[in-house]
Amino acid sequence: MDNYSNPIEYIKRTERYYQALGYGNPYQWACFETVPFTLPSKPLSQCTVGIVSTAAPYQPDKGDQGPGAEYNAAAKFFSAYRLPVNPSPDLRISHVAIDRDHTTANDQRSYLPIDALTVAHQQHRIGGVAEHIYGLPTNRSQSHTLDVDCAALLQMVQADELDAVVLVPNCPVCHQSVSLAARTLEDAGILTVVLGCAKDIVEHVGVPRFLFSDFPLGNAAGIPNNTDSQRGIMFAALNLLETATSARTTLQSPYQWPGDPRWKSDYANPDKLTDEEIRAKRAAFDSAKRIAKANRET
Repeated sequence: MDNYSNPIEYIKRTERYYQALGYGNPYQWACFETVPFTLPSKPLSQCTVGIVSTAAPYQPDKGDQGPGAEYNAAAKFFSAYRLPVNPSPDLRISHVAIDRDHTTANDQRSYLPIDALTVAHQQHRIGGVAEHIYGLPTNRSQSHTLDVDCAALLQMVQADELDAVVLVPNCPVCHQSVSLAARTLEDAGILTVVLGCAKDIVEHVGVPRFLFSDFPLGNAAGIPNNTDSQRGIMFAALNLLETATSARTTLQSPYQWPGDPRWKSDYANPDKLTDEEIRAKRAAFDSAKRIAKANRET
């Protein structure tokens, strides 16, 4: 019987899924014994806070990237970016392995919490909102993520003189990427908090602060079209920035996903796929890898 009360174990689930598709050795997720941790040097009401996202800038020539779009490898990005907050950038998540059966990414605020962070500033909870949004690529190579992507992100954040950063992943590997970025930033004295839905991955890597929401992937910043949850999650994350006293501090959001609870058993579950569906998904995954490789090399 499915247990809908416990979080999905994404490490085990994805391992079984890719083995069912015919891939060999399971992916080795990053894991660290020690975790960097920085205490605030001033009140959060005096801090400038930014957002790091794994969402991709919309590319009109790269096919469907809108709500409900199928996985779109052509829309993937490969380098860390920095974009102005105003006007709000058009960022999409069609390029990552979100839960496409139970969510549609029809509300950007559920994965890009600019509005919620702006409200926190208006209510004097923080000193200011960063002038830029920062993008971190989804990369299975941990060394590339650390040596190239996280290093580039750190340079951008330091150049903009940020005090703290909220990191928002989408897919399973995104959760690892932002966890590595949180470690890099925290080690440089910048406060971090991860908003995420893949609890096991973030805690396996090891981060300073983690606000966990038990939602389908793609909604780490709140329930779509529900501003109360979006603002509540942001304010809880900001409180965690201020009150955590040691690394590996995890807080679970009190909000409940309003949709079908079967999302937990449906996501990447090979037991629910026919042989024909498994072959089709293998072919689609191989095609996506070829497209991504070609785009990376151009």
